[in-house]
Amino acid sequence: MKIDILADTPAPHAAHLPHVVIIGGGASGVLLAAHLLRDPDAPLRVTVIEGRHMLGCGVAYSTSDPGHLLNTRVANMSAFPDDPDHFRRWLAARGDQATGACFVSRATYGAYMTDLLAPLSADGRLRCLRATCTRLATTRTGVAAHLDDGQIIPASVAVLATGHALPDADPEGLIHGAWQAAPPPPSGGRVVIIGSGLSMIDQAISLLSQGHRGEIVTISRRAQLPRIHAPGTALPVSRAEVPLGAPVSFIMSWLRALVARAEAQGGTWRDAVDGIRPHLSALWRAMPRADRARFLRHAAPWWEVHRHRLPPESAAPINLALKTGRMRQLAGSFTGASRDGAILQAHWRPRGTDRVLSLTTSRIIDCRGIRRDPETHATPLVADLLATGRGRIDPLRLGLDIAPDCAVIDAQGRPDPRIRAIGPASRAAFWEITAIPDIREQAQSLARDLTRQFVEP
Repeated sequence: MKIDILADTPAPHAAHLPHVVIIGGGASGVLLAAHLLRDPDAPLRVTVIEGRHMLGCGVAYSTSDPGHLLNTRVANMSAFPDDPDHFRRWLAARGDQATGACFVSRATYGAYMTDLLAPLSADGRLRCLRATCTRLATTRTGVAAHLDDGQIIPASVAVLATGHALPDADPEGLIHGAWQAAPPPPSGGRVVIIGSGLSMIDQAISLLSQGHRGEIVTISRRAQLPRIHAPGTALPVSRAEVPLGAPVSFIMSWLRALVARAEAQGGTWRDAVDGIRPHLSALWRAMPRADRARFLRHAAPWWEVHRHRLPPESAAPINLALKTGRMRQLAGSFTGASRDGAILQAHWRPRGTDRVLSLTTSRIIDCRGIRRDPETHATPLVADLLATGRGRIDPLRLGLDIAPDCAVIDAQGRPDPRIRAIGPASRAAFWEITAIPDIREQAQSLARDLTRQFVEP
């Protein structure tokens, strides 16, 4: 995967065009750029600013482990909602005969994201800068992105495609991050993994494929693994029957009724979950704040293990390791780590008790996922938005407060159409906006909105 396909300066004939600067070159940023530039007649130019990863990869697709698979089938991973076969055709052009029902590696999808922009860069409307945006200043004509290399990039609008809030590295070096590069732990030593979601699955698969012989222990609140994908058909659910604005208890009862309907028709709960997927953002936006908080406290863990499922190929080695005792799951909360000489210990509290127990281990890996405090783990850019009052954290502290049109809301509650957000950076407003099928719809909608904003009279 290469990043030098793009020019570092705009073509002279494009320099006068309305300018969209996208901060973040992961999947969200690349999808938005692709939708903005897909129409060769759209008079816009785009700059993508990415400082950490290869273009299109971000955290999710930067892995090089072939055992780290997408948890969504090829048929649902096209960049374009109106061209659902686009990804499969790209695979076929590379000699990969994967069908729509296959699960391919995340590294392969990162290459697809990178290649998306190559044909769009020929006309000079696209450039990419290898830098980090540290500050956004509003100007009379739009915004100015201040970069860590001293450049200042003026634009008509900025879009935050900054992905998930990631924790800083443990200053004591006792806990490794899920995306932190590190040599393998001693092959016979115990490894403790905090969390039991998809990031844990990736870590465990890597350890098992490398021949790790020591015990792998997971600690999570309910010791629940993601459920496994199986063939099925999404249950047809119309917007009219979705209980928008209802209490979360009613919504969960309604979902159970949908499951019963799917099973009565010969399907499974998967068909019901997949059937309401197009309505999830609307459900979240219509839910009163108190019910959103209640959902996050009580229902979210159960929803997530059913919604974010595992390919059978990923589940097989995990289930075998659990069956043979190479892995075990503990229900409880991680309380900290300590080291006494060469002895590293993970401390945890079993669910439903006040006792704190300890496990001697050779490695502790933090895989608690994406629900991090957005202020504590803010990037310099987000910290600056908060400090200057041009952004604020949403009441549930999921991320920046975002309006329905993706505009960032300032400290006084005013949406700013010059600063937008997409993908995980907008999850406080849309919740289910972390998977490609959802982000591509948002990218298409936002691209149309921005095109109208700057092009139509």
